[in-house]
Amino acid sequence: MIDRRALLTRSSLLATAGALPACTPVARPDGALAGNSLPAFYEDIEERTFRCFWDNVNRKNGLVPDRWPTPSFCSIASVGFGLTAYPIGVERGWCTRAEARDLTLTTLRFFWNAPQGPEPTGKTGHKGFFYHFIDMETGERFRDVELSSVDTTLLLMGVLFAGRYYDRDDPAEAEIRKLALAIYARADWNFFRSDGRKPVSMGWHPERGLIPASWVGYNEGMFVYVLGLGAPEHPLPADSWEAWTANYARCWRGEGPTRHLAFAPLFGHQYSQIWIDYRGIQDAPIREAGLDYFENSRRSTFANRAYCTANPRHWDGWSKDIWGLTACDGPGNYKLPFKSETREFFGYSARGPLGQPDERDDGTLAPTAALGSLPSRPRSSFPVPKRCAASMATGSMGNTGSSICSTRASGTSMLGWRPGQSIRRTAGTRATIWASIRDRSCSRPPTTGTTSSGGTCVRNRRSAAGSRWPGSRAAGWVRLHRHSFLSHQERRRAA
Repeated sequence: MIDRRALLTRSSLLATAGALPACTPVARPDGALAGNSLPAFYEDIEERTFRCFWDNVNRKNGLVPDRWPTPSFCSIASVGFGLTAYPIGVERGWCTRAEARDLTLTTLRFFWNAPQGPEPTGKTGHKGFFYHFIDMETGERFRDVELSSVDTTLLLMGVLFAGRYYDRDDPAEAEIRKLALAIYARADWNFFRSDGRKPVSMGWHPERGLIPASWVGYNEGMFVYVLGLGAPEHPLPADSWEAWTANYARCWRGEGPTRHLAFAPLFGHQYSQIWIDYRGIQDAPIREAGLDYFENSRRSTFANRAYCTANPRHWDGWSKDIWGLTACDGPGNYKLPFKSETREFFGYSARGPLGQPDERDDGTLAPTAALGSLPSRPRSSFPVPKRCAASMATGSMGNTGSSICSTRASGTSMLGWRPGQSIRRTAGTRATIWASIRDRSCSRPPTTGTTSSGGTCVRNRRSAAGSRWPGSRAAGWVRLHRHSFLSHQERRRAA
């Protein structure tokens, strides 16, 4: 067995994460902070974030708004985050298990029964996937948005987590488990490859077909392949992981201890790791670099903070304690003079260090970038919320010198999927998620064997309730391994 570090407990999301071709576990002897303790004000941040979901969800159908307090459609990614937030509320004592269970069951029933089909109107999804944005009341497609592969994946992560968490011998919890499996199994992952491409398309429009852009690494799309490869009914082909990693060569940055697969906005290094613990998980490219995917995220976080500390564009207020570039709202879309030159500013956009894939720096920092980095860079992340709050209170940041994306800051509103990543990536919270998944994974001991690539693997196993949970498609094997919302790419490329 592989030792776990004290900060986070051992777990497995699903056996699906082990479906990655030639992925093998490696020991990680490096230490981390002892225990799950955080400064006291983080509990207030966590509870406020939980309340954002709990107080604004439509309790008739479980749909969560894309943003608040601005009137909004539902983002299916926000629903996935909400489904994960409710058990955190149970564990923290902010709601009862029965309340969370009933809301979760309402949500899963809605998505299972919501109308599916190829028609451009009157539907919530197609081929087991769902539209990026849907009406908060009816659940029907909002305007002409795309059927989203990655946002459905975010929803499914929350659905599957709920299926693990609610494990009691209770009719309602049994129905949650049944629906979680059924919703996942219905998704036809190869629909997004139906034009003959190898990678997974970012989405589909009834009016014009598949979006030309595909999910190829490195970015937040990794868990599209994790779930797609592990799908029990309509899995991706076994070689799909190679399609995902085919572009890795253009993503490497740094040398020696700073070498990492780069993706400028930090959310790309955080989203799938909310649910999947990648410590010790390696495929061929990451193994060759001497890393695992958790370490890659840690180095990417270090690079993000180092860039903000260096502040090459000389924004006001940036420092080693005020940093974090990711996707967020911004001051607006315009150009203004700044320090003897004209700078371009943006509204909603992905942001990250210049020189990295998907680079953008208009001076806008997002506290969620650092909050979501707690598992990988805890000591660097601790001071950020208080320092950002103090800077906004004193007015030392803002106007065109720099801005902080936050609730009600710069006239913006809170995006439902941004606080979602924050609450679920605090040290204690992520331990709750991973431990819940681990403790509820299976009742039978695994049967081990070997793979063609030499990895150790285990056969699919059953949960304590007897339901078969999905695993790898590779000859029914899943490699034994250690186990860890709205996509900016859809906004930018799906038009």
